[in-house]
Amino acid sequence: MAGYSDWRGFWILGEVPIDDVQNAIQEAQRRLANGERELAIHPNCGTNYVVSGMLAGLGAFLALFGVGQRRRDWLERLPLAATLATLALILAQPLGFLIQERLTTSSDGGDMQVIEISLSRSSPLPTYRVLTQG
Repeated sequence: MAGYSDWRGFWILGEVPIDDVQNAIQEAQRRLANGERELAIHPNCGTNYVVSGMLAGLGAFLALFGVGQRRRDWLERLPLAATLATLALILAQPLGFLIQERLTTSSDGGDMQVIEISLSRSSPLPTYRVLTQG
């Protein structure tokens, strides 16, 4: 089973009875309303990717800053650029989650409600489309 969200709701991919999908949505809404904020945090959130990309790019930029015009000068700095980019990606793991938790992701569902759950069997994997509003 897998899933992902977008601006209109979310998708659930896998062989799951629709009653289980509905029950899981209701439980998630209840748990979020009761303060389980960590349910809204996810490692594949765009915030984590942006933080990782920005820090890795900055590390590579710093490694290559002031390098000469010759191709050899660039190649000699390549191991440093790769090392700094890798260290930045390691640092980005906890930092991305922290920024996601404190700045970009809210667990407050407000008046959000499910308006439709539809099942598609047009691919080998059954897919539920859950539309939300509010």
